Amino acid sequence: MNAVITTGGTGVTGRDTTPEAVSVLFDKQIDGFGEVFRAVSFEEINTSTIQSRAVAGVANATFIFCLPGSTGACRTGWGKIISHQLDYRTRPCNLVELMPRVLEK
Repeated sequence: MNAVITTGGTGVTGRDTTPEAVSVLFDKQIDGFGEVFRAVSFEEINTSTIQSRAVAGVANATFIFCLPGSTGACRTGWGKIISHQLDYRTRPCNLVELMPRVLEK
């Protein structure tokens, strides 16, 4: 299974262009990732989470996750979301199980 995790550039300033740069590569966007990331982050940083444009998607059979650049955001993204979805033991389902079917037509 292939996965890429990027950090930084997901905010709202002029230099924050990661979502625009990466999303054009996506064959499919994983909308739930950003939604869950912001929900989990709300518990930690309250309404400041609205500044996050964390995104994820699948490009050429590779899962791509774009996290904010702060260490706290990276810890949250990996520890509470990504690590579980890249673990085949996560139930009821996980991204690892879907990998063989990602390129289906």
